[in-house]
Amino acid sequence: MDLIIRRAVLAHGHPAGHATVDIGIEAGRIAAVEARLDTQAREEIDAAGSLVSAPFIDAHFHMDATLSYGLPRVNASGTLLEGIALWGELKPHLTQEALVERALQYCDWAVARGLLAIRSHVDVCDPRLLAVEALLEVKRRVAPYLDLQLVAFPQDGVLRSAGAFDNLKRAIAMGVDVVGGIPHFERTMADGAESVRLLCEFAAERGLRVDMHCDESDDPLSRHIETLAAHTHRLGLQGRVTGSHLTSMHSMDNYYVSKLIPLMRESGVAAIANPLINITLQGRADTYPKRRGMTRVPELMAAGVTVAFGHDCVMDPWYSLGSGDMLEVAQMGLHVAQMTGVEASRACFDAVTVNPAQILGLEGYGVAPGGAANLVVLDARDPIEAIRLRAARLAVVSRGKIVSRQPAQRASLTLDGRPDSVDFKLQR
Repeated sequence: MDLIIRRAVLAHGHPAGHATVDIGIEAGRIAAVEARLDTQAREEIDAAGSLVSAPFIDAHFHMDATLSYGLPRVNASGTLLEGIALWGELKPHLTQEALVERALQYCDWAVARGLLAIRSHVDVCDPRLLAVEALLEVKRRVAPYLDLQLVAFPQDGVLRSAGAFDNLKRAIAMGVDVVGGIPHFERTMADGAESVRLLCEFAAERGLRVDMHCDESDDPLSRHIETLAAHTHRLGLQGRVTGSHLTSMHSMDNYYVSKLIPLMRESGVAAIANPLINITLQGRADTYPKRRGMTRVPELMAAGVTVAFGHDCVMDPWYSLGSGDMLEVAQMGLHVAQMTGVEASRACFDAVTVNPAQILGLEGYGVAPGGAANLVVLDARDPIEAIRLRAARLAVVSRGKIVSRQPAQRASLTLDGRPDSVDFKLQR
């Protein structure tokens, strides 16, 4: 075999109940997952009881804006609307070279943190489609080690911005994967609803997935997710549509939500919360008590809606922090949603792994024979410890090759209070 990871602990355990397993990799695929592989490989990793997971997935990001913090100025108010205005100021000064350079730098950060698939929204309201061309080039360059899925995103509104719908169609023709939208940013609620109809019908005609920024607002009457779910059901788009942010659900009354969530479940609409950004940008007009804005994650999960966490922003006009660490995202989501129980905590790990993989439609995701050999070895013994410690990525494997390694850092405590650590050894 090309590579064997020995003595690995799996996030969801092994079907046969093995405490640890050996994972054999050959020709970029997982060839075997067994208690003990009695064979050799050109390269071996001894996980020594550490957690080995399929890679982290970021279901919602803006790679065209990443690492642009301070250009052309800093977001003084820290608000969503000033961030949008800042992006509008920056767009005329963007160059394809700078966009590609920043995006590739971020992809390096991502891979080192075990983040091997990203869905990035790309603004199509600039008629030059400069960002689209840049991210298509980035997608081509990173394809050997990272899956980059692009969403045609009309940042200024597909109806509100002149030519935006034509630009979106052009972007799809150029190779962008997913139809995006932002109905709550249209000029009226009616225009927002109309934009959802137009975009969903276009996606249905082309057989495409849909991912809309939906109701990113503190206004409980911003209810475009209802319209999105209804058109998803009408057009037979079940399983291909996602509502991102959904922060207005934080402020809606419980009776309305009791009808809305079953509609989303029936329509097969997924939801993406962005914990770091939702709690930073929402509730800005409140005094106290102050709303934090993140959508109703545990309630959506309990109803059977597929929920993922996204990073959304890293060092851009909307957010000055971030590093591409999806365990930081999961940890913040756990805290804000008060998901501190054992199963709830594990669900937060799933929200940055298996759930977004389902939303993106990734084939061969997971740690099973025949799957893609994309894996991350974490300096932790289980998913909860990985979140608690924001565990070091001891090794990252992409397409069957080790693309990143770092030393163990864990200094945790056993239940009796004594220090416990796991050594990480590369065997050749």
